[in-house]
Amino acid sequence: MTAAIALRGITRVFPGSPPVRALGGVDLTVERGQYLAVMGPSGAGKSTLMNVLGLLDRPTDGVYELDGVDVAAAGESERSALRGQRIGFVFQSFHLLPHRSALENVMLAQLYNRSPRSKRAARSHRLLELVGLTHRLHARPSTLSGGERQRVAIARAMVNEPSLLLCDEPTGNLDSATANAVLDVLTEVHTSGQTIIVITHDPQVAARAECTVVIRDGMLHPHQPADIV
Repeated sequence: MTAAIALRGITRVFPGSPPVRALGGVDLTVERGQYLAVMGPSGAGKSTLMNVLGLLDRPTDGVYELDGVDVAAAGESERSALRGQRIGFVFQSFHLLPHRSALENVMLAQLYNRSPRSKRAARSHRLLELVGLTHRLHARPSTLSGGERQRVAIARAMVNEPSLLLCDEPTGNLDSATANAVLDVLTEVHTSGQTIIVITHDPQVAARAECTVVIRDGMLHPHQPADIV
């Protein structure tokens, strides 16, 4: 079976005097249904790696296969389409539309898949049920707690059935109790077969994943229990 993600020799060099080598030859394979944490301190290359994985930035060199498609070599229009169809994003900031309800925020993510409104509403309802928000379907973000807003963001990220759920510090704006509740939701989502990559500096967040790698100086390393990041 084709891996969900395969990186081979991925580098990212930012021009300058001198040039900055943010990624130094990353190799990574993520199987379908795997839950992986990428852990590292500020400046280690986490954000650069996330931008490459999310097709928000193009590597300088190397191969990036998403569902077997070499997206590093794809044109911008193809990359944009793949990003919308195959990658769901969950960010530290929730990025919800303030004047739309929870249900509408999730439904709007489906506008470009040409499905009827009734089907978009039904799928959005099911996903909000999955994340435990059926009682808040018509609430606007300003009336939701931080944890509830992040759960809406997770539902929105999953609504187009992405190959990859890519989470960038998903609990960074939350207190410990709320963060644990959001991580419980990610665990539940993973049990449905969803492939998840979480980018984090927090060992407690990484501990929820099936496996963890550490990024330092733009290179990935196996996680060791004594790692301090």
